Amino acid sequence: MPKKLRVGFASLVHDHVWGELHHWKNHPLVELVAVGEPSERLRNKALAAGVPKAYDTWEELLDKEQLDIVQAASDNCTAADITEMSMEKGAHVVTEKPMAATFDQANLMVAASQNHQRLLMVNWPNVWEPAFQEWERQILSGAIGRILHLKRRNAHNGPKEIGCDPAFYEWLYDAKRNGAGALMDYCCYGADIAARFLGLPKRVTGIRSVLAKDYPVPDDNAIILMDYGNAFAQVEASWTEITYAPGPYTTAFGTEAICAIVGKNVVIHRPGKDPETIEPKPLAAPMRNAPEYFLHCLTTGEEITGFCSSAVSRDAQEILEAGLRSSDTGTHINLPL
Repeated sequence: MPKKLRVGFASLVHDHVWGELHHWKNHPLVELVAVGEPSERLRNKALAAGVPKAYDTWEELLDKEQLDIVQAASDNCTAADITEMSMEKGAHVVTEKPMAATFDQANLMVAASQNHQRLLMVNWPNVWEPAFQEWERQILSGAIGRILHLKRRNAHNGPKEIGCDPAFYEWLYDAKRNGAGALMDYCCYGADIAARFLGLPKRVTGIRSVLAKDYPVPDDNAIILMDYGNAFAQVEASWTEITYAPGPYTTAFGTEAICAIVGKNVVIHRPGKDPETIEPKPLAAPMRNAPEYFLHCLTTGEEITGFCSSAVSRDAQEILEAGLRSSDTGTHINLPL
């Protein structure tokens, strides 16, 4: 039996952490060690979920425990500090989407990974959905030809309205801790998709505004447009979608076909043919969740690739930064920044 890898949790204010804690706990290679979190309520929740020890801060956790892996579940602005300190102490890091609040912070995280030769992975929850994996497979197989236009919309009626923990939405509504509002929280998914398939665009245009919320938020709707010269990408974010629209929310338009996620399936429409509905394959190891994939790469030496790689996630952060600058200045932003 291989030696178990010691995992700690730095901060607990990102709501994704509770599902990830479950995945870490159930992996046979993992020993849960401790959490570091100022909120007594959240510390107690982690202890009740099976983490054996809790510290008052993530800094104390990293100072007092020798960890192999740190799951960062902080606000976006703190992710870079956690990454740098964790890697200085020899730990690998998994952090939640998006990887940071600013492009500079994302670059610091990538530099720390390179300088300390530690793995850095960004968890994008959509990656572990069967339909999303099937959509990716179809595009990478060349089924739609060359991509001409990517569209992605992420939307709900707002973090508070859908029942997110107050410790989560408090920082989502803080421009410094989040990086923006809905733009950072939800345009990030489409930015990551565009970066994965198309890389960095030549030019970015963004708009954002508060369209409906009657309490302070940086923005509750945003759109980022990307010009690649030979392709476009369009990503939308909303915290004011009062009921779910019929979609599709994720579509790739190619030279030979259109491919979209529709419900739990993937639909491909080719010229002169009826749309083809593809039922996705069930999730299979090591691509069923973020901890499983990360541990697979760590133990096999396989490179972290695709949407969750630090390189693609860093490019997504550059797109987000450009979209934010464009929206605030009313100008197009050329990349690289």
